Amino acid sequence: MILATTITASLLLLFSSLILRSHWSSAELDSDGGSSGHALGRYYYQTMRHHGRGGRHRPAFRAGPWKKAHATFYEGNTRTYGGACDYTDVVGEGYGMNTAALSNALFKDGRVCGACFQIECVDDPQWCKPGQPPLLVTATDLCPPNPFQPSDNGGWCNPPREHFDIAMPVFDRLAEFKAGIIPVQYRRVPCRKRGGIRFTMNGNQWFYEIIVSNVGGAGDIVGVQVKVDKSRLRWTSLDHDWGATWKTGFPLQGKTLSFRVKSSDGRYMTSMHVVPSNWQFGQTFEGRNFKSGGRRRRNFKSGGRRRKGIGQL
Repeated sequence: MILATTITASLLLLFSSLILRSHWSSAELDSDGGSSGHALGRYYYQTMRHHGRGGRHRPAFRAGPWKKAHATFYEGNTRTYGGACDYTDVVGEGYGMNTAALSNALFKDGRVCGACFQIECVDDPQWCKPGQPPLLVTATDLCPPNPFQPSDNGGWCNPPREHFDIAMPVFDRLAEFKAGIIPVQYRRVPCRKRGGIRFTMNGNQWFYEIIVSNVGGAGDIVGVQVKVDKSRLRWTSLDHDWGATWKTGFPLQGKTLSFRVKSSDGRYMTSMHVVPSNWQFGQTFEGRNFKSGGRRRRNFKSGGRRRKGIGQL
């Protein structure tokens, strides 16, 4: 009787282990060469973190409260509207023309690059366009302060003012251009992106700069890690340079690379083997994204530069 019970318990344990292992893949999660117990623990932790109870995907970011601010507009093009965030082409990188430069009270030295905001023109019946839905914009640039002008007359982006300098092509969805400056209310909202997070490889053989763009969910990120394939080294944290650029002196050239991104709401997304060993400087590769699923292999062009998406998701 005891022997039969022991055999039954062993079989149940083996069956449970096989089921869990069939759902875990080193190409999707952290593969640091640890024991299967640690791998299984990481699988459970990341599954609960990304999908919530019952395997359902939880919202990566929730809309915040409405706040008061002001907005103006500025001229530019697809290559200049991403200036301070280091986005070289806001349309090609998934943001479109719905972009804004933020005063530093909101910009926070580039830490909110990629964050999404809803903006409404309020309390100005002369210039606000009635019945218009909120304008959705992404933070892609800095509106610098002007110490030579007062904050209430030209120095709109002086601290501690919260101000949006909106791309001219979309400002007129809120108000007439001749208004100049308008009162608005705004709130942070989740970013819904098409495709995966994009990693643009820049720099040189001694120093590497990675621009991280098209991030869903919270939109802005607070940490990036890289892992070299077939290396005993664990995940290595990159240093934040400015805007959407992260840097490292760790040798990456000629290596297959995986990236892990941490968004400002504390969630993680891992893209294993997203950059192949034959990558070149200037190329962009597409991995997984928050609130998105499935496997993607994409080739896309922007601004005449070839970009590859070879993410093995």
